[in-house]
Amino acid sequence: MKLISSNIVAILWAYIFGEIIGYIGSALEVRSWIPSQIGIAAAITAFVAVNGIYLITKDSSTPKKDND
Repeated sequence: MKLISSNIVAILWAYIFGEIIGYIGSALEVRSWIPSQIGIAAAITAFVAVNGIYLITKDSSTPKKDND
């Protein structure tokens, strides 16, 4: 359940920050601002990053058992 909640939180924050950064970037570059496209791209990027970091560090964070 912890993995699901961390994914949901990361996706929501990425969507919010993606919208803000996309708005500022589009204003600076004088381009059109498409809110849903920017938010979805940021959410997908966050989803991949959160799960990638989890899968990479999953085995390294568990302590190794010694068979002494």
